[in-house]
Amino acid sequence: MFKLTRASFPELEAILAAAREASPSYTEVGATRHPGGFPAGYRHDYDELSMVGPKSFEYAKEGLRTWQVHIGAGAEVFPTNLGTGETVIVVLGFGPFQILAPCRIIYVIDEADTFGFAYGTLPGHPETGEEAFTVEREGRTETRFRIRSFSRPAELLVRAGGPVARIVQRRATQHYLQGMADCVNFAAPVN
Repeated sequence: MFKLTRASFPELEAILAAAREASPSYTEVGATRHPGGFPAGYRHDYDELSMVGPKSFEYAKEGLRTWQVHIGAGAEVFPTNLGTGETVIVVLGFGPFQILAPCRIIYVIDEADTFGFAYGTLPGHPETGEEAFTVEREGRTETRFRIRSFSRPAELLVRAGGPVARIVQRRATQHYLQGMADCVNFAAPVN
C-alpha cells in the first residue's frame, strides 16, 4: 500500500485491524523454514552477515527481538509484538512517500543457538511472499545473520516498476544487514 503522506495513528490502526482479519496472500506459508525448498514462480534471495565477538549472538538476538534491525534500516514496525500469528505493519518512508506493508509473523525460532522469525505478506503488501530473519551462534564467538526470502510483485504499480521495485527491495535488505551490524557494533563495549 502506497501513501503520498505520512499515515496517522488512526489510519495505521484501521489498516492493522483489516490485516488481522486477512489470510496470507500466498499459499506456501512457512516455506522459509526449508531454504532448499523455496517455491517456484518467485524470486529467491539469500543474504548473510558474519559477526564476531563473545556477545555477538546475544546482541544480534536482541536486535531482532526488539525490531532494532528494521528500525536501524529506517523502517517502523507497528505494533512491535513479535510472536507467531501476530500481525504487524512494516512502514518504509521515502521522502514524503510511505509504503505500508502488512505482514503476519509465520513462526518464531527461539533455541539455545538460533533465534529468528519469518513474516509473510498480507493483502495490501506490495509484494507476495515470505522473509525470514535468523541469527545463529557458530562456535564460541561467531554469529551469522541470515535473511532468506521468496517474493514476487503483488501490486500493478510494483510489477510496472520492475527493475526500480527490485532495487528498492534489495536496498531494504542491505539496510537490514547494516542495521544488524550496527546493533552488534553499538552494543559491544569499546575497550
